[in-house]
Amino acid sequence: MDEVATPCARMVAMNAIISATELASDLAGQRPLVLLDVRWQLTPPGAAPFDGRAAYEAGHIPGAVYVDLDRGLAGAPGAAGRHPLPDLAEFGAAMRRAGVLAGTPVVVYDGGQCWAAARAWWLLRWTGHPDVRVLDGGLTSWTGPLSTDVPAPAEGDFEPAPGAGGLLDADGAAALARSGVLLDARAGERYRGEVEPIDRVGGHIPGAVSAPTTENVTADGRFLPADQLHARFKALGATEDTAVGVYCGSGVSAAHEVLALAVAGIPAALYVGSWSEWSSDPQRPVAVGPDPQ
Repeated sequence: MDEVATPCARMVAMNAIISATELASDLAGQRPLVLLDVRWQLTPPGAAPFDGRAAYEAGHIPGAVYVDLDRGLAGAPGAAGRHPLPDLAEFGAAMRRAGVLAGTPVVVYDGGQCWAAARAWWLLRWTGHPDVRVLDGGLTSWTGPLSTDVPAPAEGDFEPAPGAGGLLDADGAAALARSGVLLDARAGERYRGEVEPIDRVGGHIPGAVSAPTTENVTADGRFLPADQLHARFKALGATEDTAVGVYCGSGVSAAHEVLALAVAGIPAALYVGSWSEWSSDPQRPVAVGPDPQ
């Protein structure tokens, strides 16, 4: 899939994140803004799923509209992974119901981890929205009032138009691991194959480099400064002049790493199927241990 194996330059955006102070100022201003709450948490097999809507209804940033990651930002789990791409017509309809307009800035937040928010950011940017930012630190960084009022926004007009790059499939990820830099955003022990709590087998795509998402942020969950992120990724081999891709377990935390790369000024493609798709096929090779190969 050649057209999707090339990182998409338009995914790079130095203003891809926004602070709580900046968001409060924007909300108080005259310029229209669409605010999306996409609270979500990964739960282990057998555990009760996190109820993002209940959390939203208990209190959210005033004006925010709730979007369910599993229903609005991903397709049904299966051979393509636990969080495959959503049907684009359904994604567009979900965004329009949330009031997303093609010419109006969008800010997305979650509970604080920013994984789900980054997934929404990536999808909107990949499908052509020009102005999307993630609340740095998520709801935990917000010190303003919360609301239990559920807004009913007017129907938006956003129509998804996927870009020619920025997306990887399994074959593209394997090729990029050989020709460029493929980053594995999962925890190091999963990359090494020491533990695998969710998928069929542990390990990593041969040639991929371990780059845990947790090392993109400070202790309070906010992104490291752009220069520090740039230095981190450069040490891993990822620069503006290198073809870079990212995967994780199911294409959610990897979106966070694509966002961190964007903050650092480095374009990167996302392998949405990620390890949940790769490892489901016993014919695909698996590497274990700390060495990429």
